[in-house]
Amino acid sequence: MKPLLKPFCLLMLSLFALSFQNVLATELSVKKIWDTAPHSAFTDLVRFNDVFYCTFREGTGHVPGKKTGDGDGEIRVIKSKDGETWESVALLKKKGYDLRDSKISVTPDNRLMLTIGGSVYVDGKLTARHPQISFSDKNGENFSEPQPIEIDSSVKTQKDWLWRVTWYQGVGYGVVYAAYNDKPWLLTLVKTNDGIHYEYVQRFNKTTKPNEATVRFLSNGDMRIFLRCEAGNAELGASTTPYAEWNWVDLGIRVGGPEMIVFPNDKLLFGHRLSDKTASATVLTKQGTNGKLQLVLRFPSGGDTSYPGMVIYNGFLWVSYYSGHEGKTSIYLAKIPLEEIEKELNE
Repeated sequence: MKPLLKPFCLLMLSLFALSFQNVLATELSVKKIWDTAPHSAFTDLVRFNDVFYCTFREGTGHVPGKKTGDGDGEIRVIKSKDGETWESVALLKKKGYDLRDSKISVTPDNRLMLTIGGSVYVDGKLTARHPQISFSDKNGENFSEPQPIEIDSSVKTQKDWLWRVTWYQGVGYGVVYAAYNDKPWLLTLVKTNDGIHYEYVQRFNKTTKPNEATVRFLSNGDMRIFLRCEAGNAELGASTTPYAEWNWVDLGIRVGGPEMIVFPNDKLLFGHRLSDKTASATVLTKQGTNGKLQLVLRFPSGGDTSYPGMVIYNGFLWVSYYSGHEGKTSIYLAKIPLEEIEKELNE
């Protein structure tokens, strides 16, 4: 495949060449793929029926929105055969809800499933969260109206957020968190057979305000959880079936929008927001020998940015993310030679 280099990448190469140690700059492609709304954010990416699907939130502002203060987030789904030309598949909305941060997965019965945050705002104040779910038909079209998920009564609160679901051997796993102003935040691993009903698996006792979490599986079925903590560094959890005993490692940095992909050799690649003293950026990282995250790639990004989605396809790593570095927040797609990423992970 002929390498693609966008004009924007030419301007940015000198800025992140030191961070992206081994990838040939001329083989890197970054393209803006959507920017129709005043604010577009919180992406995810999947390959389904030989087509890319990217989902994200559209609104007038990051949160809770600028029109009424009551939230105006809607969920957009777009698709592309080749990652170059994109078209809209769905725009989901629900009265009284600010729909947020959709994550997309393929169900065991071969449909797309959107896990959506459902926030309720009154006069600009968050009053409740009720996670929502939407399913496509088997052609990846005709998404259902968002409906609330049903969480085990031993877990359910009025502030729940089921952030992402990962399917393994016919069962979907995800982490529900509940955030409060006046008491410890709750974090619970749950599972589902149908994407609607979620059962308790394990409660995690953490004092660092744990929240966004991505679940992935190694080739032997061991589970990993990449966890954001609002009052501390990100953590990586490790467990074997039945996922009752856990070991957690401090990853050494704060993150936002944690994404993680498992390579065929069980090496982990992380995607997230990285903030330093001067700026923020969307990055890829790997775990070093000391267990801490090390920078692999800093994408062209800045300001309001992060929440990547990652897919391995056709010899490349494809990464969706959003960023406001060119003015208003927009959706971008990066394409990176897979062999170069693998070299970096194996060093």
